[in-house]
Amino acid sequence: MFLVVLAGCGASSQKRAFEYMPDMARDPAYKAFAPSPVTRDGLTLQRPVAGTIARGYSPMHYGTGDDEAARAGRELQNPYAATPKTLEEGKALFETYCLVCHGASGKGDGPLAEKIPHPPTYTSDRVKPFPEGRIFHVITTGSGKMPSYAAQLSADERWKVVTYVHTLQQMADDAASAQPGDLK
Repeated sequence: MFLVVLAGCGASSQKRAFEYMPDMARDPAYKAFAPSPVTRDGLTLQRPVAGTIARGYSPMHYGTGDDEAARAGRELQNPYAATPKTLEEGKALFETYCLVCHGASGKGDGPLAEKIPHPPTYTSDRVKPFPEGRIFHVITTGSGKMPSYAAQLSADERWKVVTYVHTLQQMADDAASAQPGDLK
């Protein structure tokens, strides 16, 4: 036994040492789209197992349309509270993605509003009662002329925008209910 260990230590750097089962250390590499003689379908790149969810992705099990949006509004809950940090991040995202159509205060008076059918005002009788989950659904799937923003904004970012939009609605309510004598 000692001789075997001693023989293994005496290899020279100029000469390749003996390897036991080299195929375990260096298997043949295949390019992703090259044929493979090893797999059943002959493809190297295999489809993920059915039901696999990509890391960092959260599937949304709601379709499009008003019925699905209403169901999403009832079932989805905003994980964010209206903290200064969340509102600051939500405002920055809103100004980047939403302001061009919806305007700075959510009145549908953004710079592009004249070129497209006017987006609804956040304080309109139709939109104001929307629960936060429904607003999240609209941002995720789109509505009317508004496209989906799921590819541009992560779920967390969409919730931050929802939190900011909800705050815009509350600020509009507060401004509408303020009496002229209340202002100082």
